[in-house]
Amino acid sequence: MKDEPQEKNDDKMGELNIADEVVAIIAGMSTVRVEGIYSMSGGFTGSLRNMLGRKDLSRGVKVEIEDNMVDISLYIVVEYGTSIPDIAWEIQDNVKKSVEGMTGLDVLNVDVHVQGVEFPVQEEEEEEEVEEEQ
Repeated sequence: MKDEPQEKNDDKMGELNIADEVVAIIAGMSTVRVEGIYSMSGGFTGSLRNMLGRKDLSRGVKVEIEDNMVDISLYIVVEYGTSIPDIAWEIQDNVKKSVEGMTGLDVLNVDVHVQGVEFPVQEEEEEEEVEEEQ
């Protein structure tokens, strides 16, 4: 009798669960690498954590994972003078590639919410000096 090929063992060895916080950290780090981003907007709780000296790498990121698919919402503050649509496209591309590459999850949406614009401090200081001299 010929040796019959052994059947594949399709039993899983275990489960892989990726915490929302892990995906949020990956997304946040991918976002701040984009030129023109001033900061992530964390709202009141983010500000409170910063005052207490805790660095929150997932600040300004909301993640929803269901059935190996993820929706990501990012809340950012941009630097004055940058093109918001260009920054948003670059963020979406960076976050999608990073999250899918590192976790194997399918990214369905990357929503970018611009919460504010940061103006250059140097110009404000120069204006104050001119006013004081007058």
